[in-house]
Amino acid sequence: MDQDNKHIARRKFVELSTIGLGGLMIGPAHAATLEKSVKPGSALPEPKLTILCVGAHPGDPEFGCGGTLAKYSLVGHKVTLLYLTRGEAGDPAKSFADSAALRSKEAEESCKILNARALFAGQIDANTELNKEKNEQMTKLIKSEKPDLVFTHWPLDSHMDHQIAGLLTLTAWIRSGRQFRLYFYEVNSGNETMEFKPTDYVDISGVRDIKKAAMFAHKTQNPKEVYDTFFKSMEDFRGLEAGVKAAEGFIHFKAGSERSAIPGL
Repeated sequence: MDQDNKHIARRKFVELSTIGLGGLMIGPAHAATLEKSVKPGSALPEPKLTILCVGAHPGDPEFGCGGTLAKYSLVGHKVTLLYLTRGEAGDPAKSFADSAALRSKEAEESCKILNARALFAGQIDANTELNKEKNEQMTKLIKSEKPDLVFTHWPLDSHMDHQIAGLLTLTAWIRSGRQFRLYFYEVNSGNETMEFKPTDYVDISGVRDIKKAAMFAHKTQNPKEVYDTFFKSMEDFRGLEAGVKAAEGFIHFKAGSERSAIPGL
């Protein structure tokens, strides 16, 4: 297959495999259905996607959309979790260096459970920066991963690090020429994430235990209490909205050309 056709096939595959995020939870498992539906002798779209999830701290991607990431990795897509910081300020009783080492180890363990790769952007917890230099660094880092889909924090959040992670990723999407699909996830809606109205849902009923295991690997974050207090009810509620047992919600940030006109105008 020549390069132009490969590019078209890959782009079409991205469109089809993300119907679940834009429709109702066909999700990454659609890849297998797509392969079975291709007629003998026809061009087969590239079967693997590169998924990147940006989080402000170790644990944020897992808590926010660990179920969706698990579904992607289970069907063979490449998944990377990019942590803006190493959680240096997580424990006032520990030095930044000690906390960073401990939480980085937890992140690595969590990524093993998700069959994903851990990557760190090098900013400092509670001292994250949003400026020209950091925008350039983050854009370069994200572009180097060549992602098809990127998940990140919804910038309307009470936590400054979450805000910055989301805005840095948004800037990278703009500067990359909108070359990847961008989705925002929620963390502790009603407590941290604000005014989050999902456009898309992913059914995580079948991978809930994997998500919990990945979350619970972050032992320093009191994961059981946090899960029972916040995330279980979020998953249940998004599941009710989507008509399934448990779901994760996302906001798909679309390029202008993808937006529909307001009916009647």
